[in-house]
Amino acid sequence: MEHALKACIEACINCMEACNHCFTKCLEESAHHGLSGCIRLDRECADICALAVKAMQTDSPFMKEICALCADICEACGTECEKHGHDHCQACAESCFACADQCRSMAS
Repeated sequence: MEHALKACIEACINCMEACNHCFTKCLEESAHHGLSGCIRLDRECADICALAVKAMQTDSPFMKEICALCADICEACGTECEKHGHDHCQACAESCFACADQCRSMAS
């Protein structure tokens, strides 16, 4: 369990960083209005990843539920990001899907 917990925390931190980077880069794109869904989900995803990390680190009684929600939001963010051809969006999608997998494992 300890290894799985560490792996999930690491995946959440990586995803949070990727989402924050994607958010910033999307805002810098000249046509960022077409990226509004991506930008919004980047924020949501980064926020839930931070909460999931905290829940796992403090052994919250709601850890499984938070990780399940984190997996759902990561999946949604990854699906949105992979629609865009920007390297930062593609990297974010990859990180989101990896985090979703780790969080689903932690939630079960």
